[in-house]
Amino acid sequence: MSSGSNLARRPNWLGGFASLVWLAIVVIPIYWVVITSFKPKGTYYTSNPLVPPTSPTLANYQLVIESDFIQYFINSAVVTIGAVVPAVTFSFMAAYAIVRGWQARFLRWVNGLFLMGLAIPLQATVIPVYLIIIKLRLYDSLLALILPSIAFAIPLSVLILANFIRDVPKELFESMRVDGASEWMTLWRLAAPMTRPAIVTVTVYNALNIWNAFLLPLILTQSPSQRVLPLALWTFQGQYSVNVPAIVAAVVLTTLPILALYTFGRRQLLGGLAAGFSK
Repeated sequence: MSSGSNLARRPNWLGGFASLVWLAIVVIPIYWVVITSFKPKGTYYTSNPLVPPTSPTLANYQLVIESDFIQYFINSAVVTIGAVVPAVTFSFMAAYAIVRGWQARFLRWVNGLFLMGLAIPLQATVIPVYLIIIKLRLYDSLLALILPSIAFAIPLSVLILANFIRDVPKELFESMRVDGASEWMTLWRLAAPMTRPAIVTVTVYNALNIWNAFLLPLILTQSPSQRVLPLALWTFQGQYSVNVPAIVAAVVLTTLPILALYTFGRRQLLGGLAAGFSK
């Protein structure tokens, strides 16, 4: 009995060392980004990259804000909100119809169509999407980014939300029906509150993907007035040099809304992820 307890108390040096290595891999790049954003451009290449600046400056942040950062931020916010809200709303209603619908054969076909969307990578559809946007005369507009983002966010969202709706006890749906509730009322008063962690999870996940998207904005927009934040980093890249401190300052400012979103929905997000992994 004592030998077993001694074995259980023996420290796991290998696991502890691996944890420290992984912590360093995660923390060191974040530390470098933060301290570099406060370094003057002239001393960046002559100083140790991991040593904090001796004379920190906010000039890089000032340069970023003065370089139309507010316009790029607004564009990213419009695209993200304009794509996430319709995508999550439609996905939730579609998932409810797939799980609770009466026309099983048709809905199975629709569900299979959504699942096929998971097998098609974004890179394989760039040319068709570009041609469709040109035909619709939406090129170089924020709507050209919103519509494809909605389409690519729907398949995975439907899959996750449908799995959560299936876990809602059928007795609750039956009791709502006995009380005279319509399908629309059951959808928003029962299914939505019961699947709130899943809704928050897909909302945050899709918001992260759309906020950080680079390929679609690169292909479907051209003018500076329609740029989003990932493309705005090009502003600080010259023909012969790169303003690294300004770029990382822009990265810090770009990350702040994502951190705020995570802080706001952290509890629901972790609950949804834990429930999803336990299925």
